[in-house]
Amino acid sequence: MSSWSKQPVVASNAPKAIGPYSVAVKAGPFLFVSGQLGLDPVTGDLVSGGVAAETRQALSNLKAILESAGCGLDAVVKTTVFLRDMGEFSTMNQVYNEFFAQNPPARSAIQAAALPRGAAVEIEAIALLPESGA
Repeated sequence: MSSWSKQPVVASNAPKAIGPYSVAVKAGPFLFVSGQLGLDPVTGDLVSGGVAAETRQALSNLKAILESAGCGLDAVVKTTVFLRDMGEFSTMNQVYNEFFAQNPPARSAIQAAALPRGAAVEIEAIALLPESGA
């Protein structure tokens, strides 16, 4: 039997889950963050402005969740980016670079036939928790 446990994370500055899942889960030394859409945390609506605005908001939401768990963007070791249209990769990438300019995490980018709420982008992440287990 493992001594590891899983603990859901609640982030007051990020959108609530839109389904039966946790926005993030601490498990061992890792934080697994569910896919983030470009949802405004106050209204719960998708931000307007296309893939650039949605990417910026999704990454801001990711950052808020990480901070609620006691870490930050520098702790992210892997992201997966789902795009509705791979033709928008360059635009997404420009905004992504604003958040991960130094020592970026490993990343995969995948075109998805459709994303929740008709979103243009969804971004999930895996991060290392501080050794204190924050």
